[in-house]
Amino acid sequence: MSTRFAAVDCGTNSIRLLVAEAGPDGRLVEVDRRLEMVRLGQGVDATGELHPDALARTFAACEQFAELLDQHGVAPERLRFVATSAARDARNGEQLFAGVRERLGVEAEVVTGSEEALLSYAGAVSGIAAAEEPVLVVDVGGGSTELVLGERGRILAGTSLDIGSVRLRERLLRGDPPSEAEVLATVDHVDAQLDRCGVPLERARTWVGVAGTMTTLSAAYQGLPRYDRERVHGSTVPREELRLLCTSMVQRSVRQLRDIPSMHPMRADVISAGCVIVERIAARVGAPELVVSETDILDGIVLERISQEARR
Repeated sequence: MSTRFAAVDCGTNSIRLLVAEAGPDGRLVEVDRRLEMVRLGQGVDATGELHPDALARTFAACEQFAELLDQHGVAPERLRFVATSAARDARNGEQLFAGVRERLGVEAEVVTGSEEALLSYAGAVSGIAAAEEPVLVVDVGGGSTELVLGERGRILAGTSLDIGSVRLRERLLRGDPPSEAEVLATVDHVDAQLDRCGVPLERARTWVGVAGTMTTLSAAYQGLPRYDRERVHGSTVPREELRLLCTSMVQRSVRQLRDIPSMHPMRADVISAGCVIVERIAARVGAPELVVSETDILDGIVLERISQEARR
């Protein structure tokens, strides 16, 4: 059996696991991929602390992941656990680190926004066909949004913005459905962030979207009867149709959003905020369509780990 590596991405809304190994051509061979919606960022924007219930949900997922890692023969030294926006913002992050250490035997790393952006870019481009450059990778998370523009294997510009689906929902889009005033305030806030992001979105000739907001939008656009990863990966949504879809979703109640067959129930209450972010990016991006990738920061983490092992 080939040496297996694993990555855990502990985000604001979900915690995800990838187990993979290097194929003969150097590309990743996926062994297992799991997602649990734990909402680690519950209330962090308002209180500055991780909520006990959110920690309990996250630790339960870690226990499930520990069993899977054992089944797949992944040694702790070949696992990297990355915590992102919610853990960066929380005063009591040590409670998360101690719980992860106890259950998985590794130290949780709180990556910087810039490293998160670079890992997301590497993972996203690894899973798509040759694309016209420059390529813009956008990862809309629960607490932050990463934007990276790259060309010929090098990064031209990248940033991590403190706008995410959970953060904006709790701070600005509180109505169900959001009021016109709330939507306008959110649009203004997102536009202000994009105005000074330093990434020339208009230069992008290919736009790749990763993570839950993007994949959910693709599934909804396709009208899938249930979420289908294979049909989502590599799918495209024309830019103007994407903007219309985002606007439509923002106008719906959580109950109406949960009625979308491919919608995860725990994403329905925050997807509207994610849609505002995507729509405002779509208004600026130079590419004619969105390409949705199921490979993302997890793939970037494992690729980096395999590369490090090869250099030893």
